[in-house]
Amino acid sequence: MQLKIGEFARIGQVSIVTLRYYDQYGLLKPSALDPETGYRYYRLDQLPRLNRILTLKDLGFPLEEIALLLEHDLSLEQLRTLFVRKQDYVQQVIQTEQARLNRIAARLRQIEQEETMPDYDILLKQVPPLLVASIRERIPASSEYGILDQQLLAYLQEKGIQISGPKLFLWHSAHRWNEERMEIDAEVAVPLAHRIAGNEQINIHYLPASLVASTVHIGNDLSIGRAYMSLRRWIEANHYQLSGPVRQIRLQSPEAADTGKPITEMQFPVSLQAS
Repeated sequence: MQLKIGEFARIGQVSIVTLRYYDQYGLLKPSALDPETGYRYYRLDQLPRLNRILTLKDLGFPLEEIALLLEHDLSLEQLRTLFVRKQDYVQQVIQTEQARLNRIAARLRQIEQEETMPDYDILLKQVPPLLVASIRERIPASSEYGILDQQLLAYLQEKGIQISGPKLFLWHSAHRWNEERMEIDAEVAVPLAHRIAGNEQINIHYLPASLVASTVHIGNDLSIGRAYMSLRRWIEANHYQLSGPVRQIRLQSPEAADTGKPITEMQFPVSLQAS
């Protein structure tokens, strides 16, 4: 029994537009085509194929994979591989959206507790590996890291090397006592466009790719502690943990900024806490 496209669409509970699209894509061709009117006709025994298309579409398979499943005589192992891959993808989507839901809940709690919008917006992002030249030393906590900065820049100038991005300051540890003075394990780094030779002081290496909690601070380093504490609270509230040295990236110096204030990005490498 031949059915007009509208009748077949009604029985299959799809739109006429959908059937035309499946026809164009080669998924479900009409059983007959009127050469004079161009009307498409379908048979009732085509319903199982339509239902299979709709079932696979509901499972999230793209039309390219649906065509593969329909047109090729796949082995059980090939079918299993396709479905396992789709299962893994859906599980990843669920985990991603659950993490997003947790961040929304944490943001709401913060707003309710402080009764205002937070001073800093925290962004969770993936940063790629970065080739750098760096100096790392334990320095007195009361001193500036400028001495390390000067040594590093002097070496690069001597070699005629131009840096390819903003400077980074990395804090590898909290303050510690050493011979009756407070020290901190600090590293100053500058991005490089290509690898160069280092020396006993200058280390050429890659900062690893990392998932980071990030925020931007506008102001001098005396007030940057507020950004630091905001990141700490966010990490705790969202069930993450610190997984590497804190990165402080000087995006703009005070001289270059319109406001006359330095602009600094704080990055905390993080990983989810074990449940």
